[in-house]
Amino acid sequence: MKLKDLFIKTRKDSEALCAPLETEDYVVQPHPNVSPPKWHLAHTTWFFEQFLLVKYAENYQEFHPDFGFLFNSYYNNMGERTLRQNRGFMTRPTVTKVYEYRRYVTDAILKLLDYNPIDEVLKLVEIGINHEQQHQELLAYDIKYILGTQPTFPVLGEIFKLKEATQVQEWLSVSEGIYEIGYQGDGFCFDNELPVHKVYLETFEISNKLTNNGEYLEFIQDGSYDNFNLWHDEGWHFIQNNHIKHPLYWHFIDGAWYHYHFNGLEKLNPNLPVSHMSMYEAYAFAAWKGMRLPTEFEWEIAASQLNWGQLWEWTNAAYQPYPGFTEAEGALGEYNGKFMMNQTVLKGASVATPKGHERPTYRNFFHASSRWVFSGIRLVKK
Repeated sequence: MKLKDLFIKTRKDSEALCAPLETEDYVVQPHPNVSPPKWHLAHTTWFFEQFLLVKYAENYQEFHPDFGFLFNSYYNNMGERTLRQNRGFMTRPTVTKVYEYRRYVTDAILKLLDYNPIDEVLKLVEIGINHEQQHQELLAYDIKYILGTQPTFPVLGEIFKLKEATQVQEWLSVSEGIYEIGYQGDGFCFDNELPVHKVYLETFEISNKLTNNGEYLEFIQDGSYDNFNLWHDEGWHFIQNNHIKHPLYWHFIDGAWYHYHFNGLEKLNPNLPVSHMSMYEAYAFAAWKGMRLPTEFEWEIAASQLNWGQLWEWTNAAYQPYPGFTEAEGALGEYNGKFMMNQTVLKGASVATPKGHERPTYRNFFHASSRWVFSGIRLVKK
């Protein structure tokens, strides 16, 4: 697909995700890690405006003087910004005004592509597209959290549904050896997927399928949330301090377990992959099974044998730079590098992942406490 067509599609896809929402759904922020849908729509627009139009579009006039402050996320090089936890306080600008902002910037980018398609512009548009696609997945997480924490469990529709695994449980063996890690294709990749480098791996066996709800329910019923021996110390304190006894969106009602998804509250299907647990919980489940989570490099090398794409899969790998990694200059250098501390790598993709982001070298990362992510568990034998 041509870059211009992909840009148009990406902009439309973000808005299509939000189309079923009521106006009130766009604004709320029930958790500091959850951004209002209105903010996502505006921030992805801010990215194109500030990184491209302000610098490269002749005689460009910014849409509104306050939007640079309101919709900057974490780019210190781009100036001051509102605090993340305060995004839900913004009743203004209105949702209508944010959509006007999107149209204004989209039209300006299309004109820029028509009249000034220099290499630097094309490169930044490509980054902006991939950036907005990342926010589309975050939109799915955040919309689900906004609706899933409401007492009436609103129904949005049959979207992002998980499927039951059809394969028989098997353990796939990967031989010891020296392997190359990192992106080696000709298309787009993020800087944290580079440079390509070699790693040594011992022989290991990895499950061909994700852990399902039924298996995780056995873990719960065995009292594992009360057994400190299974948990990292930090994970133990996390579940104790937050009174966590099961994955996010699980509810025990009248003697039965239920699970909330976009199609409402339904009885728990034991054959669906278990989702929405923290890395702490994934680690404890693996310990309970006498197994472990894969390393980031084990997962990447095994990827060609795996059926993946339903859920991002927790690894036990800290998010760190590859040998020889260099940050870009200026604001783009803040995109990934500044977060290479106190984060855990997830591999694979989820049902909400935009096409093209499901490559084996992709490095998703969240704090180990994150539960609203579309995350799952794949085990490795010790």
